[in-house]
Amino acid sequence: MSTAWETYLAENQARFQEELFDFLRIPSISALPDHAEAVKQAAEWVAERLRVIGIENVQILPTGGHPAVYGEWLHAEGKPTVMIYGHFDVQPVDPLELWTTPPFEPTVRDGKVYARGASDDKGNMLVPILAIEAMLKTAGSLPLNFKFLFEGQEEIGSPQMPDFVEKHRELLACDLVLSADGGQWSETEPSILLGLRGGCGLQINIYGANRDLHSGGYGGTIQNPLHALVRLLDSMRSSDGTITVAGFYDGVSLTDAERAQIAEVPFDEKSYLEDIGVSEPFGEPGFTTRERSWARPTLEVVGMWGGFQGEGVKTVLPSSAHAKITCRLVAGQDPARIVRLLTEHIERNSPRGVRVEVQPLKFLAQPYLIPADHPGNQIVHSVLEELYGRPPYYTRTGGSIPICTLLKEHLGAYTVSFGFGLNDERAHAPDEFYRLKSFEFGQRAYCRLIERLGQAERIS
Repeated sequence: MSTAWETYLAENQARFQEELFDFLRIPSISALPDHAEAVKQAAEWVAERLRVIGIENVQILPTGGHPAVYGEWLHAEGKPTVMIYGHFDVQPVDPLELWTTPPFEPTVRDGKVYARGASDDKGNMLVPILAIEAMLKTAGSLPLNFKFLFEGQEEIGSPQMPDFVEKHRELLACDLVLSADGGQWSETEPSILLGLRGGCGLQINIYGANRDLHSGGYGGTIQNPLHALVRLLDSMRSSDGTITVAGFYDGVSLTDAERAQIAEVPFDEKSYLEDIGVSEPFGEPGFTTRERSWARPTLEVVGMWGGFQGEGVKTVLPSSAHAKITCRLVAGQDPARIVRLLTEHIERNSPRGVRVEVQPLKFLAQPYLIPADHPGNQIVHSVLEELYGRPPYYTRTGGSIPICTLLKEHLGAYTVSFGFGLNDERAHAPDEFYRLKSFEFGQRAYCRLIERLGQAERIS
């Protein structure tokens, strides 16, 4: 026997899909300044959608950059408060010629809607709004209190959100966060995201002579900035991939239980390597490829330049050489401290005869890790197991979602991922899509989760 909210969802699914298509038509690309008005338009669309279903105190709040949308429903006296998070900004669409249909003209093919932002994150973030509409329209109330926070700058690293969250700590206060910016392992296998790697970066500039010099007249008599750069970079990692910067691994751990959780998740290393055209894995010894990808820190040179780059030969010693380094960080590491340790290492190991300058990059993202046995995860686990008929995998990811650490730091609330995107849906790439059956399935899943949260003795 279906519940009232299930009937409501079924009867309104055609309207929900049309609303999704309207949302997807807004070109809310946060990275491009000439799309700032479109990001604002998307914020207005979300705010109005919240008002329509009965959410109160809906506001479009300034951040100093792209806006955020807030709303609340706080009528479950004595019950905890859950915040639902998502983002309405999207990635740029280039290369445009690789799209089968225009990226902001939603097109349905084989039960999938193709458009930029379909999976990441407009389709997923609309799902909980529709679930709450169904519950409010049929029951007239919710079993616990809700707040909503949707941002317009996630795709550019949420640069203004740290100050925004700190400023609005009281407004945003909650017991648990549900992130609609996430997914499941496959169409038949659920997952719970536990960890996100953070990051930091810096640029090294090495200066030698005051101008490029003829290699015949000066070669072998002075330090070459390119050689100096190579030696400096090589000092940061051993030949087996171990990072040799003093203090880099302080606070980093991976328990036997955590390694066992990671090992349970399917991983075909042969296919992984074949897909990217590499003959063998490489990295910190003593760990599997998946462990290094999900739960170990990295130090990578992501750019190098200096000297003559054209065809043929130009016999000069360059006056400067440059490199960019980024690190992916895990729980126990602080990005600002890692930048300091890298800077100290560079200062200690700077070759003679050149001037070395360190320039920190505007990339500081805190790592995030939620305990697998957190009450929120336990409730999500039970709902996913019921829906999929099998227990979820516990997963991590190599990237970062800045808001998770911000909300934990400023509100003391953990974020539990509850989204329904899948890895093959081409997020950030041409022909991004979202399965309409996931769109519908996610609505039912959120209703069940809300019911279960309302029955729980504790959620935080």
